[in-house]
Amino acid sequence: MDDIRGKHIWIIGASSGIGAALSKELASQGAKLALSARRQEKLEDLLKTLDGDGHVVAPLDVSEPKDIVSAQEDILKTFSQIDSVIFLAAIYSPHSGEKKPLSFIHKMLDVNIGGAFNMIDVIEPQFEQQGHGQLVICASVAGYRGLPNGQPYCATKAALINLGESLRIELETKNIDVKIISPGFVKTPLTDKNDFPMPMIIEAEDAAKAIAKGLKGRAFEIHFPKKFTLIMKFLRLLPNGIYFWIARKMRS
Repeated sequence: MDDIRGKHIWIIGASSGIGAALSKELASQGAKLALSARRQEKLEDLLKTLDGDGHVVAPLDVSEPKDIVSAQEDILKTFSQIDSVIFLAAIYSPHSGEKKPLSFIHKMLDVNIGGAFNMIDVIEPQFEQQGHGQLVICASVAGYRGLPNGQPYCATKAALINLGESLRIELETKNIDVKIISPGFVKTPLTDKNDFPMPMIIEAEDAAKAIAKGLKGRAFEIHFPKKFTLIMKFLRLLPNGIYFWIARKMRS
């Protein structure tokens, strides 16, 4: 995507946090937005704050495939096409070390991973029919390596990184640009749940600017803030023995 102005962009997980900030940023750059999340009232409130016109609200639950199909149909009543889909939907829980109920773990898997697969199943055929498209999946630096007390959240983000890598290879011949977003700590209602220090945390508005810039670039991964993400990338490269030694220090 060379330019955002005039592009039709579907943001899934737009109701708060990075999604809401990104919606405002992309609208300010001239994009036409479709806003999706479970909370319709939040989407309607967000819609009133956006620059420009022609935006639409399409509430859905990403864990329900029929909801995504219905939302796509509603969006295409207004949009002639969808140029980009940005999947930001996620369930998060603090890395407290407490055992999480199995029912909660399965719900997180249904949303964080299952929701991404549900979205891809719907949008990939449309991109193929159009002859172009951009698919953007929000993972996390938390998926780079297994972090102490990080499961199941870190496991879902690692899966999304793997998924994005596979899709990048598979879909590039169909003129579908696949990217992943790997944020560090961003101040949002989700991270407000944390009771531990979050190094180099940034505001959601700064994250939105980084994502908007990355959408127009050629790189596969959009990661920020760079000082923090490069440290995490270094940990990713370490041999297991050294990493586990460092991780034990983190645990204690």
